[in-house]
Amino acid sequence: QVQLVESGGGLVQAGGSLRLSCVASGRTLRTYTMGWFRQAPGKEREFLAAITPNSGSTSYADSVKGRFTISTDNAKNTVYLQMNSLKPEDTAVYYCAQRRLWGQRISDVREYDYWGQGTQVTVSS
Repeated sequence: QVQLVESGGGLVQAGGSLRLSCVASGRTLRTYTMGWFRQAPGKEREFLAAITPNSGSTSYADSVKGRFTISTDNAKNTVYLQMNSLKPEDTAVYYCAQRRLWGQRISDVREYDYWGQGTQVTVSS
């Protein structure tokens, strides 16, 4: 069974930074694309960033481009999301997810089949 365990959420002031971690077990980051999503109250789950297994290329939503960085440590089977210049509108539950082997749109939430439990990020004004 695939397990994704997230950590690193918390309370931070606007302009501050947080680093989220997600440790995967059951299958490796060398094979599967990993993504980060978030969900605010009353809103749909929103794509933030993804990283591909072989090339290491990354994709970002426009809302976080230039502020957030996704990366992996394959030896530790861990994916990170470094979040800088945080804004109050970044407040949400943040999820890591593992994508199925084949898909069409890397930002499509429906193409990810394993999810972490979520970690709360709150940005105060």
